[in-house]
Amino acid sequence: MTNSRRADRQLLIKMDKEKLVDLLLLHLRNLWSVDGLYYLGIEQKFGTEPATEIDAEVWKTMASIEAKRLKKTMGLKGKGVAGVMEALRLSGWSLDLEEKEIVEGKDEAVFVNTNCRVQNARVSKGLSVFGCKPVRFGYLQEFVKEMDPYVRVECLACPPDKLPQGEWCRWKFSSDMRSPD
Repeated sequence: MTNSRRADRQLLIKMDKEKLVDLLLLHLRNLWSVDGLYYLGIEQKFGTEPATEIDAEVWKTMASIEAKRLKKTMGLKGKGVAGVMEALRLSGWSLDLEEKEIVEGKDEAVFVNTNCRVQNARVSKGLSVFGCKPVRFGYLQEFVKEMDPYVRVECLACPPDKLPQGEWCRWKFSSDMRSPD
């Protein structure tokens, strides 16, 4: 019996396309569950502030790693707002969001998470809303910087901010006028 990377690739290649997508999303959700369980464990043992600080550092580092891997694996250039948004749509964060809205213009885009599974799970367990702004903002800044340092990201709303009805977070991406393009 062989259990090589090549055999694993062949197994996936032979899989029905819909099932392959389901499998990808299942594993992505599993990884987010691990992230959440680690956070909860750190939060229970050390408190919310240290857990959030650790989470923010992990996600800043992960953003750069993920952006580099996306560029290499998918052949992305990530230039301009459109290029950054193309890459962001393929990120683990965006792919895991079941309900989101993305509105793109020529030199800017707005990304809205309208139904956050993480926040909804916390609320359903009787936990407070997670002030995820420093974690997500650091992640998005590093992701964007790796894709195109002439694009900037601005947080329009994210917990612990007061949120617009029907939204969990809202992010604006725009071209920096200093861009050489």
